[in-house]
Amino acid sequence: MESIGRYLLRDAAYERIRGAIVDGTLPPGAALRPDDLAERLGLSRAPIREAISRLTGEGLVETKPQSYTRVTAVVAKDVEDAAAVLGAMHQLAVHNIAGKLSTDQLAAMRTANARFAAAVAAGDVEAALAADDEVHAIPLAAYGNAAASGTVERYTPLVRRAERLLFTSPQASRSVRLHDDLIEALAARDEARAVAVNAEIWGHLHHSVDLEEPPYAAQ
Repeated sequence: MESIGRYLLRDAAYERIRGAIVDGTLPPGAALRPDDLAERLGLSRAPIREAISRLTGEGLVETKPQSYTRVTAVVAKDVEDAAAVLGAMHQLAVHNIAGKLSTDQLAAMRTANARFAAAVAAGDVEAALAADDEVHAIPLAAYGNAAASGTVERYTPLVRRAERLLFTSPQASRSVRLHDDLIEALAARDEARAVAVNAEIWGHLHHSVDLEEPPYAAQ
């Protein structure tokens, strides 16, 4: 069995590097050098290599042996694919919990969306992302499907960089309205409407953000 210490270091490296990619500290095209990352994080090369391998599998890093290891570009097709998967998981949740959320759960969604609206108005992207996560986490948690929750955790980073662009654009106000529509459909026990709004939310993401092709030549 793997030692606890090694496991924790590997996960710590993964979480720190993934976080830096998602928040833009490591931008698209940034070179990832294990020696540099090990020094910056105060770790050995082994957990860094393992973290990079995991991030490569998740589509956030791309590697060509003897050539480069770098952060992937935010490419429209990748965002569209990931958003479709996320939308499907949230669609399962909405379909299964429509009409079943408690008054407290619906109130929590409204409160989270109010925070989201305030954050968007203030241009606070981090607060907007956190509040948006809260809105969608409530139906997902109520659904209680571990596989769906795990899939959302797996693919969220692939759309998070696009969400940062969306929540700083004029289109962000539409997300506030769509959240309101979803909450009211759930409160009204209108499953068909809730499912339709959820599909619009996830389609809105990749249709509202102007993503460019990689700014560097493919090798």
